[in-house]
Amino acid sequence: MALTVVGSIAFDSIATPFGNRQRLLGGSAVHFSLAASFFTQVRLVGVVGGDFGAAERAVLERRGVDFSDLEVVPGGKTFFWRGHYDFDLNTANTIETQLNVFADFEPKLSEASRSSEALFLANIQPELQRRVREQCSSAVFSALDSMNYWIENERDALIEALGLVDAVLLNDAEVRQLTGQPNLIRAARRIREWGPSLVLVKQGEYGAALYSKEGFFSLPAYPLEDVVDPTGAGDSFAGGFAGFLAAHATSEPSEELLRAAVAYGSTLASFNVEEFGTERVARLTFPEIERRFGEFQRMTQFEHLELPQPGS
Repeated sequence: MALTVVGSIAFDSIATPFGNRQRLLGGSAVHFSLAASFFTQVRLVGVVGGDFGAAERAVLERRGVDFSDLEVVPGGKTFFWRGHYDFDLNTANTIETQLNVFADFEPKLSEASRSSEALFLANIQPELQRRVREQCSSAVFSALDSMNYWIENERDALIEALGLVDAVLLNDAEVRQLTGQPNLIRAARRIREWGPSLVLVKQGEYGAALYSKEGFFSLPAYPLEDVVDPTGAGDSFAGGFAGFLAAHATSEPSEELLRAAVAYGSTLASFNVEEFGTERVARLTFPEIERRFGEFQRMTQFEHLELPQPGS
């Protein structure tokens, strides 16, 4: 199934304890697209300025991402974010945000993008998410991401958008903030009552958890000795998860398929954090993904052993 993603395209300037980079290609839709493109055809919808050049387009072209619906504003500037991380890489510290052309973003979908069988609504205004979802009526699987800003300022609109999709992906703090529930199990149940059948809770270095009608599934993050930059890790996770489902689900996905999708999402996120921005995922190969996925399987499998009872 083809997969349409609508979201931000950006230049990021990032500093971590392990180095820094200036004006890297980034944005939620870019990180998502690169990850999802390993599994299915991706159609990217977004807006950039005239400063978005051939080098940035080449990164998407090499992964076969269709960006025919990329709106270019001549003379405009692409969305820009500058931030830094301390040794606690779970927390991004924003120094500067310039929305630029993204401030007036109104997604314009071609017939091809509207007809995709799968849809991912990356972190954009909830009202835009709702309008895009209504345009993509043929999508048999849809998901969205959001952030604390929309929860604080447009909670009702976000809950309305949630009711139109099959899955929602949020981090643990956002899930608690959205529902007012400190317990993630109760919080995920509340979100599912609003419409989505699947709730994915991203927990950074602690992994991810899936809540569905079948119950609960949790997976740790892949253990890495070198974590350089977590920017875009959540979007790469979403791309791996949704891309795998789009490639393999012809009807309602089974619990086994969903669990594999979580593992592939975590696998893509683990590569993302090894270098700055899109540097690692842009040159990633599918055999590398399969090898790490296999390592994930071996790490998380165990057998039940019959132990002697005390006193026997």
